[in-house]
Amino acid sequence: MMRGIEWETFRKLRGSKKKEYFLRNGNIFHVIMSQQFDRKFLDEICELATKIRGISKGNKGVRFLQSLLQGKRAMLYFVQPSTRTFLSFMAACQILGIQCSEVRDTSTSSEVKGESQEDTVRTFSSYVDLIIMRHPQAGFAERIAFLLNQIGRPVPVINAGSGRDQHPTQALLDIYTLHRSFENYGGIDGKKIAFVGDLLRGRTVRSLAYLLRNYKGVKLYFVAPKDLQMGEDLKEYLREQSVDFEEKDDLEEVIPLVDAVYMTRIQDEYDEAGESKRIDYSKYHFKREYLKILPPNAIIMHPLPRREEIPVEIDEDKRAMYWRQVRNGMWVRVALIAKIFRKDRDIMEY
Repeated sequence: MMRGIEWETFRKLRGSKKKEYFLRNGNIFHVIMSQQFDRKFLDEICELATKIRGISKGNKGVRFLQSLLQGKRAMLYFVQPSTRTFLSFMAACQILGIQCSEVRDTSTSSEVKGESQEDTVRTFSSYVDLIIMRHPQAGFAERIAFLLNQIGRPVPVINAGSGRDQHPTQALLDIYTLHRSFENYGGIDGKKIAFVGDLLRGRTVRSLAYLLRNYKGVKLYFVAPKDLQMGEDLKEYLREQSVDFEEKDDLEEVIPLVDAVYMTRIQDEYDEAGESKRIDYSKYHFKREYLKILPPNAIIMHPLPRREEIPVEIDEDKRAMYWRQVRNGMWVRVALIAKIFRKDRDIMEY
């Protein structure tokens, strides 16, 4: 855990050096960043999610799952807008028998009276067994996990999105979607994946790129406007991990080459002076005619919400996987929570 280390020292550590501090007795406890997961964990979480899906198809299985964490309580502290992540986490808790409380608007909490966000979340830890949080500030979930460990509160924290930095559970569901899509085509190893759009400010693409270093022979294409290309910190990480990648600005050129196209919307909520309006983002839309040059076994992904970057008509194509991503998110989060509370063996032996 994180005792015996000062916050400023911990904060400056690289992600790969922090992962040991997110464990408890050698097992996953806090879920903060993608760098904490290895290939063994990813394979296990995919297998567990698939097992849970199967168990849930019968009434007996539903009752079994609901019994696993009956009596546990979770707080969903979502002070940044969310639809899919919030609802899928709530559904995941319900599937496992966990009772949920929520704060989605700080105007209804004592933060209005001047209470710090740290004190607010520390209060939650007195009432619940799990804290799931989405926050506009990068690194906030990490700071809370550090604080709770320092004060001896054994309450796991799941980062459900932190600023422009990390969204580890989205990355896990994306890995599961890739795993399911390619399980009959050699798996994720050796696949070529294009990340398209606002890569500088898109936490989903950052988190997934971190995870893909666990797979052999993967090649990444970063297709984006110059001003929205992937950050240098992540590219340096990929170089150190010997992950092959190329930067491109022509989406049409890349589509015939890849096994997966990961589309993103422009992240203009992070604009400081309307700078996104000066970028021609239409070049990074997936046009209907691109379906003709997309390989037959390739897939199209999107973390959603979408705007104009994927036309609705493409939804009917069998290669469009973004609605399956939505569904996969719930099952992966069930599996993740089960792992945190060490119920994975019970599930696999069912």
